[in-house]
Amino acid sequence: MRRQEATIRDVKVSAFTVPTETPEADGTLSWHETTLIVTEVAAADRTGLGYTYGHKSTGSVAEALAERCLKGESAFDVPGLHASMRRQVRNDGSRGISAMAISALDVALWDLKAKLLGCSVSALLGKASGTVEVYGSGGFTSYSDEQLRRQLSGWVASGIHGVKMKVGSEPQADPERVKVARKAIGPGPELYVDANGAYSATQALQLADTFAEQNVVWFEEPVSSDCPEELHLVRERLPHGMQLAAGEYGYDGLYFRKLLQATAVDVLQADATRCGGYTGFLEAAAIARGHGIPLSAHCAPTLHMHVACAVPGLRNIEYFFDHARIEQMFFDGFTPPRMGMLAPDDSRPGLGLMLKKQDAMKFAA
Repeated sequence: MRRQEATIRDVKVSAFTVPTETPEADGTLSWHETTLIVTEVAAADRTGLGYTYGHKSTGSVAEALAERCLKGESAFDVPGLHASMRRQVRNDGSRGISAMAISALDVALWDLKAKLLGCSVSALLGKASGTVEVYGSGGFTSYSDEQLRRQLSGWVASGIHGVKMKVGSEPQADPERVKVARKAIGPGPELYVDANGAYSATQALQLADTFAEQNVVWFEEPVSSDCPEELHLVRERLPHGMQLAAGEYGYDGLYFRKLLQATAVDVLQADATRCGGYTGFLEAAAIARGHGIPLSAHCAPTLHMHVACAVPGLRNIEYFFDHARIEQMFFDGFTPPRMGMLAPDDSRPGLGLMLKKQDAMKFAA
């Protein structure tokens, strides 16, 4: 297709709020609903789809950015359009809602470009691997022991080899909850815990020794990732074989560089729905690779599947319960993991997704 035929002519932004199945909580937050913001960018006779999870006001920012930076421009110039959006939000604050709006639009642009070229996004980006491992993620602190057992053991029974649970709401109860989880999944699968920054450094180190008794191999954000020095302190003192992971709240490359320069993590996490879409995710991957640290994709498994295949040595994708549930509800083309692995369908152009508009409208925010 010629460049002049790929002019962006329209952008649509929608927000949908979906109640959770049951009340959910982690170490620092509780919630009962999740909002999905969907962007659709059109050029020629193709429409690219992207999305993020966040407050519905993210949609208003995305609409403004589309008007100022995307409409009338070539859909092929994704890096240039991404840079234009980054410049546009300078005075409004480039992180938080602004970064999530850019993320949703950036993903839609890559989806659109692949569709215009008649290929999948994974083929457009190039593959380092055809499949990516997932780990099951949920285990909310609001769950009863029975709910915890059922969810984690269900993932293991489906062929997923690692699971993650939330900790931190009641630190005194966490050792017993971790025991419950280990007993539910058996001795073989990997067990991860995620405190979402709820602990002090002293608490984190005390509990790490207890968690090690249950062979916990991944301790996520034991203290806030906004404090790289404290993360470094905890990481240096973790039991042998336990890795520290953080980075999900990173909105740009500077955030990731600071974590890695502080030698604060063993595994860097990045979220393409927050860090600038696929363009920002690939930047995070390059930063991690430059420091010799593996990258893990945070949440939104369907969105991360294609770009994750483009990253050499990517550790895994978080198969987050809420997001997997919503993506299955909202998108034709949803692909569940098989034996713990996700694999893009290259026979479908772009991301291979189509919004189920009629089903989605009942959740319109």
